[in-house]
Amino acid sequence: MLRFVGPASRLLSGSYARSSTVAVRGFASQLDDAAKRLKTLQNEPDNETKLKIYGLFKQATVGPCNTAKPGAFDFVAKAKWTAWKKLEGVSKEQAEKDYVSLVDQLVKEEKASATPQTMDAGEGVVVVKEKGVLRVRLDRPSKKNSLTLEMYRQLIDLVNNSAKDPSVHYFVLTGTGDFFSSGNDLSNFTETLKKGGDINKMAKDAAELVREYIAAFIDFPKPMIALINGPSIGVSCTVLGLFDLIYASDRATFQTPFSQLGLNPEGCSSFTFPRRMGAALAAEVLLMNRQLSAEEAKRVGFITDVFPAASFEAECQKKIDYIARQPPKSQMYSKMLIRAPDKEALHKVNVEECKRLEERFVSEEAMKAVMEFFKGKSSKM
Repeated sequence: MLRFVGPASRLLSGSYARSSTVAVRGFASQLDDAAKRLKTLQNEPDNETKLKIYGLFKQATVGPCNTAKPGAFDFVAKAKWTAWKKLEGVSKEQAEKDYVSLVDQLVKEEKASATPQTMDAGEGVVVVKEKGVLRVRLDRPSKKNSLTLEMYRQLIDLVNNSAKDPSVHYFVLTGTGDFFSSGNDLSNFTETLKKGGDINKMAKDAAELVREYIAAFIDFPKPMIALINGPSIGVSCTVLGLFDLIYASDRATFQTPFSQLGLNPEGCSSFTFPRRMGAALAAEVLLMNRQLSAEEAKRVGFITDVFPAASFEAECQKKIDYIARQPPKSQMYSKMLIRAPDKEALHKVNVEECKRLEERFVSEEAMKAVMEFFKGKSSKM
């Protein structure tokens, strides 16, 4: 990251700070006030914005660039010189207005970002945005946070909109209560059958919904963090292979019982699981329904870290607070570079998995397995 200024409280630094202090004292009060407000920022702007601030201030206080171009290898000085030089022709008065406007915008954005905003995301999903972090919580504890069709659509919109929202720097997903999520709500399918709906259309629509859901996570350009507060089953587990950081409670478990339900892997797990945990263990998890404990998942490299349930929320908050202090564009570009080599392959795998899923939804094996699942559930009541 380009470092031509220090912390936000010292944005006007070095020889520039010394020369500009004199200029500010005798300059218009608006510029003076804006310079003071700039020093109150708790977080540094990105490099591009810093250069704009520097160039506008110099143009407003000195006028056109009057120094020689720095040498080719003096990268910081050259960047600052260029930012000032390209404002040639802009009057001092206009530069002052633009400087004040930019500072006001930065102060306003930071203030808004620091205030928690609860967003209406629909039933079953709670969303809070604070300090650039979008925290999404699956909120159907009585149903073990299983995903309804409507929740799928809500989450797709949330992920896609957050990808384009410059005020969102990080995406965090967690669950309410004892479960992270039990995966698909199987009543999504049984209700269609009860109503005499077209089962083939249902299978096609459901498979396409899963494809869109996973594609949104594949394409998400910013860091994604999963906080696994309890058991993670089915699609809620497979999608974790697309997350950048995964922190789990020691009460969390990970399982993908596809073969028990006559289905097949999705969420790109046929691609991500072998890479994360090795081919042998991935086969056991995906084919033999093996459940991993949080400690096992950490040991094999599937998740990032494990914390005791009693301190889970506090430890996770420390991690979120830390990443929220990092330069967001640097984090985003790093994430994009990490994802780039596999992105095309992930989309291809997602399409293939969902094609097979469409066929599996209407198979005799799956129908029988789902019915047996609900029979077993009823007998326990």
